[in-house]
Amino acid sequence: MLAFAPGCGYRLAGSGVGEADSIAIRTPQNESFEPGVEYVVADALRRELLRRSSSALVEDPARADVVVSGRVLPVGGRAQSFSSAILGREREVVLVLDLEAMRRDGTALAISQGALRESERYLTSADIEAQRKNRDEALRRLAAVLATRFFDEVGEALSR
Repeated sequence: MLAFAPGCGYRLAGSGVGEADSIAIRTPQNESFEPGVEYVVADALRRELLRRSSSALVEDPARADVVVSGRVLPVGGRAQSFSSAILGREREVVLVLDLEAMRRDGTALAISQGALRESERYLTSADIEAQRKNRDEALRRLAAVLATRFFDEVGEALSR
């Protein structure tokens, strides 16, 4: 058995999310024009929760200590680098999430809105399928980064 001094500021990686024994994750609403991005975000949230391992993922929100829900805001993007031969070589995609975590008693955990926005560049291609795959992969990476940030904030809010 390991013992740590209380208030030392250290915690074990994979130690769960604060004091929540069970968490339900609802698939966020998709308010973007990006089909299926809500499932990518929900998958990233579930994977991050399972990676942390001590908080159980439950399907029924009524049985959960904490319920995560929210929405995916419009996905943005723009060209980042150009060439004279090709109109654009890299594009940027921006993912913004509006997520909340509610305790069983109905109190909301404060989550910083600014922490749930991230962007990433991906390569363009003359092959439209390759370009779509590059963009989808960038969105998956963004969702994973934002899921980690979100659960870090939820864990901090729960441990206060």
